[in-house]
Amino acid sequence: MTPALQWTDNHCHLHDERMPGGAAAAIAAAREAGVVTMITVGCDAATSQAAIAVANEFDNVWATVGLHPHDAINGVDTIASMFDHPKVIAVGECGLDYYYDHSPRDTQREAFAQQIQLAHQLALPLVIHTRDAWAETFDILQVEGVPEQTIFHCFTGGPDEARVCLDLGGFLSFSGIVTFKTAVDVQAAAQLCPLDRMLIETDSPYLAPVPHRGKTNQPAFVSYIGHHIAAIRDDTAANIAAATTAAARLAFPRLAP
Repeated sequence: MTPALQWTDNHCHLHDERMPGGAAAAIAAAREAGVVTMITVGCDAATSQAAIAVANEFDNVWATVGLHPHDAINGVDTIASMFDHPKVIAVGECGLDYYYDHSPRDTQREAFAQQIQLAHQLALPLVIHTRDAWAETFDILQVEGVPEQTIFHCFTGGPDEARVCLDLGGFLSFSGIVTFKTAVDVQAAAQLCPLDRMLIETDSPYLAPVPHRGKTNQPAFVSYIGHHIAAIRDDTAANIAAATTAAARLAFPRLAP
């Protein structure tokens, strides 16, 4: 794969201790692979602070601050003061996770609603994590109002969910899951998604794409996702790289040059 193509990994966890070689090594490897921009994503107070620290140290690395549904029990007040840093570009990841239920569902719903409100108040994009909770995710968004830039991270739905997300004005972010043979619905969603609403991400260190499935993921692997989407759309990798990087600037306006 040629590093002449320029990619954006709009969702990774560079600050995670499992990142191969640590943040500096992962960023160096990503840049060698043509990844020009990375967004490292917070999930609670500690990881949000860590994300800010990494973003502050490296050019073209940005951070989000959020309270993941797993950590909703901690309360949104634990992160509310972290958004004034110039390299913080979004609220999240936040949302609902009814697969694991690490926090009570009512607590998840409250934390999600509060973070939607924060996105409105701060005029920042919203990064959503939703698992086994599409209907309630959409319900809460309708009640609170959909932020102007809303990103459905690690999209795992099919065409029906994709169309609802797109009708709400959202962006669909595809992870390594789209490269899995069994992910037929996700692949169908990637085929129908307009390129100006399509993002790609690694969610590293999780969900390494084929042919690295089972290994620890890293931002350098984002090109495999782009190449796979190009193949299933009968498009070129160069077009997917350019389009998803342009879409990332629409989804996260602070990335714009």
